[in-house]
Amino acid sequence: MGRSWIVVVLVVALLGGLSIAVWTAIGREREYQQLVERGDAALSTDQTDAAIEAFSGALALKSESMIAYLKRGEAYRRRGDLGNALKDLRNAARIDPAADRPAELLGDVNYSLERYAKAVESYRLFVALDDRNPRVLYKLGLAQFRAGDVAGAVAALRQTVALDEKLAEAHYLLGLCLKAQNQPGDALKALERASRLSPGLVAPREALAEIYEALSRPRDAITQLEAIATLEPDRPERQAAVARAYARTGRTDAAIEVLGRAAERYPDNAVIYLTLGAVWLDAAEPKRDRVALRKATEALEPLTRGPRISGDALALYGKALMLSGDLAGAAAALQQAADLLPTSPATLLLLADTSERLGRLPAVRAALERWAALTPESGQTRSAVLERLGDLCQKMGDPREAIRAWHRAAEIAPSPVLVVRLATAEIKNGDLRAAAATIDRGLIQTPRSQALLDLRRQLQ
Repeated sequence: MGRSWIVVVLVVALLGGLSIAVWTAIGREREYQQLVERGDAALSTDQTDAAIEAFSGALALKSESMIAYLKRGEAYRRRGDLGNALKDLRNAARIDPAADRPAELLGDVNYSLERYAKAVESYRLFVALDDRNPRVLYKLGLAQFRAGDVAGAVAALRQTVALDEKLAEAHYLLGLCLKAQNQPGDALKALERASRLSPGLVAPREALAEIYEALSRPRDAITQLEAIATLEPDRPERQAAVARAYARTGRTDAAIEVLGRAAERYPDNAVIYLTLGAVWLDAAEPKRDRVALRKATEALEPLTRGPRISGDALALYGKALMLSGDLAGAAAALQQAADLLPTSPATLLLLADTSERLGRLPAVRAALERWAALTPESGQTRSAVLERLGDLCQKMGDPREAIRAWHRAAEIAPSPVLVVRLATAEIKNGDLRAAAATIDRGLIQTPRSQALLDLRRQLQ
């Protein structure tokens, strides 16, 4: 009997211990669930601090809870703490690699951090688990577009619109990608579809107007710009864009009418008066129309005074003065415009022209040198400006700088006349080896140039 009682006592004790363990586990699970529910409730009302505290408590009870890591990561993301959000979401993905939600949120956080390639990786993980989700496919396309993978973005976005043809944002982004791939016809179809699906969306209309303009369809471009101006009546720059489009088609009266109405509504808006001055100036320039020049000057002059002076207004005002014959006033305004940053290269050329007419050669040279420094890309215009700079340096008695400018111009567009001028200058400067090389390069381009052949015989 003694031994039997011992066994009974041991069994009862064991069962009691198991019961306590079970009840403890049940209690921990109940507390864990309550903390997760409390965190969800806080997150639903954007109380991110309370949500993070609740989910952290849940993780203290279950250190390998994918759900708690996922939800706390989302709370961190909403609070803007993207570093901690990444840590939690990575843990959630590690614990359950088959869960797609951590992959999507990781993509969202990486995209917010402008780590577009990483975002693409995360969205691709989601798509590998579920390739029928148009929302995430759109995110993938957007991240690929931002990462510079336009072809990949097109593929993802075509899949997106195949799954959800009513997703206007996807059609819009697809249109931008096709435009970037130089497929204007297909781009127009996608953008027009986006605009039909969401008539109040401005971005597709802006892109449409740009493509229509490039395709020489100004009426269609104006239609889109007018629609944008209607959708955003409180933005005067939209009215200015419509006026500029009218002016480009020669409809100056319509442009002035639009700007006149806008000026009545926004009497202090600089954009409206700047556009008004530009429209009058464009109308005046072909025939030096005095009335149009006066109206341009009247619109622009107030913008050249006060604390918010703009280089664009000063440049246009200077051009109006130049066309009116006030060269000194024009030079002063253009110099002031050139001194403001950022400086427009076109302003520097206007300043050079005006200063040259006034005989101010150092000012011409300074303007052309600044233009060359600000315009690094090659092209006929750059070659012509460098050649002009070389001519000016030669005139000012600086043959070394003349040769340097002509050499740079000849590297871009080696015209026979320019090459002869450069070689002649090099001979006069005593640099016969450089002159011989210049002549040889010129003869490769124009082997029958008598002037170059004569120079080569002279050297020999």
